[in-house]
Amino acid sequence: MLLPDSEIRRLCVEESMVTPFDVELLNPASLDLRIGDNIMVDVEHSSELQLQSIAHCTKQNPYWMAPGEFLLTETKELFNMPSDICGFFCLKSSRAREGYEHSHAGFADCGWNGSRLTLELKNNRKYQNLPLYPGMKIGQMVFLLMVTNPELDYAQIGHYNGQPQVMPSWEDLV
Repeated sequence: MLLPDSEIRRLCVEESMVTPFDVELLNPASLDLRIGDNIMVDVEHSSELQLQSIAHCTKQNPYWMAPGEFLLTETKELFNMPSDICGFFCLKSSRAREGYEHSHAGFADCGWNGSRLTLELKNNRKYQNLPLYPGMKIGQMVFLLMVTNPELDYAQIGHYNGQPQVMPSWEDLV
């Protein structure tokens, strides 16, 4: 079952499912998400993505994603998913029309907690840079109620719990 605005609001306010919660980001069946303070960028001298702060960037003075550039970024929002709720991240259609692409890897398993969502973004434009800055609306999370609680939720078996900033692949960390 897809959760409506009233249930998303209740879970965010009463159970801190998403913090900070801003009622202005609530849609009829989703919650808008914003870019956080950190990105991980591809650099020539290393196979590992490099952490970089964009906390100083603004709408007027953003980080510019070059055409074809791939990077990881984080959401401003921190998640604490209940044991019976999961979520799907969807890029805002206006951002897709501007040239942003998301790798469709933004699934929030039930029990995922203490973490910001890491987003895989690419600039699909051929000639134009695209801006990124903290607080920029990038997508929305759609929440679903599970039919029953799983035997083991992500809080018990997940690799990305307790990650307060953008993270590379878990495979790169082991």
